[in-house]
Amino acid sequence: MIKGLLRFLLAIIFILSGFVKAVDLVGFSFKMEEYFAPNVFNMPFFEKFALPLSIFVVVLELLLGFMLLIKLKLNFTLSALIALCIFFGFLTFYSAYYNVVTDCGCFGDAIKFTPWQSFIKDIVLLIGLIAVFILYRKEFKKKDAYSFSTKKETGNKFKYILLGVFSVAMILVGAHGIVHEPVIDFRDYKIGTDLRAEKAKIAKNPSQYKTFYSLKNAKTGEVLKVNQDDYIKKTEYWAEGSPWKIEEGKNESVLVKEGYKSEIAKFKLEDTTGMDMTQEVINAPKAILIFTYYPQNVSPELIKQLETKIKTQGTTAVYGVSTLPNTFKTIKNLMMDATAIKTIARSNPFVLVLENGKIVDKQPAKDYLK
Repeated sequence: MIKGLLRFLLAIIFILSGFVKAVDLVGFSFKMEEYFAPNVFNMPFFEKFALPLSIFVVVLELLLGFMLLIKLKLNFTLSALIALCIFFGFLTFYSAYYNVVTDCGCFGDAIKFTPWQSFIKDIVLLIGLIAVFILYRKEFKKKDAYSFSTKKETGNKFKYILLGVFSVAMILVGAHGIVHEPVIDFRDYKIGTDLRAEKAKIAKNPSQYKTFYSLKNAKTGEVLKVNQDDYIKKTEYWAEGSPWKIEEGKNESVLVKEGYKSEIAKFKLEDTTGMDMTQEVINAPKAILIFTYYPQNVSPELIKQLETKIKTQGTTAVYGVSTLPNTFKTIKNLMMDATAIKTIARSNPFVLVLENGKIVDKQPAKDYLK
């Protein structure tokens, strides 16, 4: 009873984790790119393979989770899941210890974890899997435990059919998210989101941070961590002749009060001179924006087609948003950070339609042009 319940709970966790990533495989691939960045594992040559690798990881997680649920090839399934947990545990520990990837993307945009929460989650899952492995060890087959032989037992045929149906369903879900938009949108930028209302909530309840200075005593070598308030109050830290010196590059900004959290906080548009255009855009009766996070990968012909179409949509508030200042030729160019654009746009390029700051439509460019 206990081992069956534990197996069921673990299986559901892996299936849910895989599902929310399968819904938005492009978003998960962006997270993979963060791990390949120079400041993390410094493997930029893998960035172009981020999407195929994301698909592989998600497929593995989903299949193994479902196999655990229906108790198929249990020895192999548990062994593979334990190995997967150890691998993810290493990644999350590295992220947490060095504070390089602030969200592992374990549950996509549905549930956010801090790096240390992600690591603890992996350890708990690993302990659970090892416990299930021990509880079921007497039931493992002694023969063909680690193989996928085509000679299936009659009693297992139905399980393989279920696995096949589940696989097809997940392939359709994943493919829809890659070609179009996620079937279920867990992002803050879902249709119906009021950007003005979200901005107001953020302004009303902002997160508060304090800077902690790393001070070193030039005479004794002692090192202290002092917050900004204490540093100002105590003149012995900064008065003329003080032995205490700030260690450059070792200061930290620490969250002291959690405010209203929303990715909309990163929605900041600037023109090519650096002027903030955010309010103009979200206050327009209707605004159409073309986003591209890799403008160099978009054909000029596609850009031209998009510009031509949006200028016929009955609004003068039309903008092109990218990371380069001269991407668009016949509409106003605005600038935005590439990471922020990727939070909004899952395809390159992408069209977003706002009415009085509310998202009323969003589509990949190729769908918009149909």
